[in-house]
Amino acid sequence: MENLVIKAALVLLLATAILRVHLRGRVRHSLRHQVFDHSSVAAPLNVLMYAFSSVPETPFLPVSAFPDLKYLQSHWQEIRDEGARLLQAQEIRAAQHNDDAGFNSFFKYGWKRFYLKWYGESHPSAETLCPRTTALLRNLPSVKAAMFAWLPDGGKLNPHRDPYAGSLRYHLGLITPNDDRCYIEVDGVRYSWRDGEGVVFDETYIHRAENHSGKGRLILFCDIERPMRYRWASAVNRWVGLHIVAAASSPNHDGDHLGLISRLFRYADWVGEQRKRFKRWNPRIYRATRVALILTVAGLFFLI
Repeated sequence: MENLVIKAALVLLLATAILRVHLRGRVRHSLRHQVFDHSSVAAPLNVLMYAFSSVPETPFLPVSAFPDLKYLQSHWQEIRDEGARLLQAQEIRAAQHNDDAGFNSFFKYGWKRFYLKWYGESHPSAETLCPRTTALLRNLPSVKAAMFAWLPDGGKLNPHRDPYAGSLRYHLGLITPNDDRCYIEVDGVRYSWRDGEGVVFDETYIHRAENHSGKGRLILFCDIERPMRYRWASAVNRWVGLHIVAAASSPNHDGDHLGLISRLFRYADWVGEQRKRFKRWNPRIYRATRVALILTVAGLFFLI
């Protein structure tokens, strides 16, 4: 009986956390979508991040509230020049071996990236090809991850939430169309990139991006550590970043670090393709099988 009460309490905690994430902002997934969304896995931890965050719970935040970003922005032309060389050399590209767990779904619409750092040290390829940018980033401990990100004309990112609330997102315009037809929309509010200008937003609000400007867009894309009100909350956030989020590290070249999550994703991606084939073969049987598996897992949880 005691075990049953504990399990019921855990289910209630998880359901409450998922609902808290679901109700953030004006734009939402359907509740059914949210329950199965990857952001729900981290929902209990994200509730903790929101509760002890020292910045307002709004989709966009002022860049001026983050002093490190002023330093980056003042060197934007040097960063742009290294990004332009990478672009010309076709180094900014999709993952070569289905091993980018964090951003794999973006590649199908033309989005590409080159990692500079990911919750730890820089990749060797970044140190070699982007020495100036990696040197700038090394002086900024609040910047946990950084990459060059390319969105071609006609490219898009579908509406999504990022899974973990321990960071905020910073975009610095490098080579942009300077056109309102190339934009990101966060919780229904649009921002259009401009060369040399930055924007900070909370990526756990639903956001999407589109480019119909006739030109491609290159930005510096960074994860900034979410400021917390208490040292212990900051310590929890850093531990999660270094021991869990870091495991999603994906390489630019062979020899760069490949995290455990991204390593496993190579196989998960194959399983996902088989699931899609099964769904196309018979959607009705697929749905019935999915419900049966969910009920089985739930039943086993309460039996163990």
